[in-house]
Amino acid sequence: MSVPFAFVSIILIWSTTPLAIKWSALGIGFSFAVFSRMTIGVLLCIVLLAIFRIRFPLHSKARRAYLAGGLSMFAAMVLTYWSSQFISSGMIAVLFGLSPLITSLGAMMWLKEESFTPAKLAGMVLGLMGLWLVFRGGLGLGEGSTAGLLALFAAVVAQSLGLVWIKRIGDDSPPLATTLGTLAVALPLFCGAWLLADGRLPDAMPERAVAATVYLGTFGSVLGFALYYYLIKHTEAGRVALITLVTPVMALLLGHALNDEAVLPQVWLGTASILLGLCLHQWGERWVRALVK
Repeated sequence: MSVPFAFVSIILIWSTTPLAIKWSALGIGFSFAVFSRMTIGVLLCIVLLAIFRIRFPLHSKARRAYLAGGLSMFAAMVLTYWSSQFISSGMIAVLFGLSPLITSLGAMMWLKEESFTPAKLAGMVLGLMGLWLVFRGGLGLGEGSTAGLLALFAAVVAQSLGLVWIKRIGDDSPPLATTLGTLAVALPLFCGAWLLADGRLPDAMPERAVAATVYLGTFGSVLGFALYYYLIKHTEAGRVALITLVTPVMALLLGHALNDEAVLPQVWLGTASILLGLCLHQWGERWVRALVK
């Protein structure tokens, strides 16, 4: 598998994931929606491992990687699904656009992959400005919007630091096996969250919610995370997170077109600031050297 193919595939999956999360929780509740998604993911992973006869390592590094991935996935997904009750799918994608900056900061301190340069600092400042604009545009959109935005930001931090944690462990297990191990660790936690939040099966399952849950369980959890772990093993942690450079704008447009979500000017400005910060963070030093030459 080529790295560019994995990048493009994840961009397409992650651009549609926020809207699918919104639709999957319609009529069935956020806790049952995320638990159902992860259950589908685990079953599909088991079938694929058996069909392709992929080994499932249980050595020390593999177990630590499963634990790191499972804990970060649980925290990120529960907070994201909960916040989706109060904020738009486009807003979810925009805030997850901050993950490269948070991931890079974690990699600087934990992995020593990168040095702290003026361009990276400027990129982080622009990202923070964009975050402030997004919060300003999202506050007051409805009851619970403030708590939803704060929970979503915590989800972004959890996913970003989880990426760095997995990269630090350095496990070389097959990506699909890592996906299964991660889901296996997280699934009991999702079940517990469902039991605490609701604990009962929905009376009816809307067709849109069923379709969105199956899509998320198949593509969002299995294929998406398998490609995600493949990229973690073959590229730097900061570069893996760069896939969110494209997904916020695509998700905003999809949410507006397919779900009639309003996008305020402050959100567009915040999105532009975050994306500009990402570009400056990633390529700023190269641009400065080119100007000097």
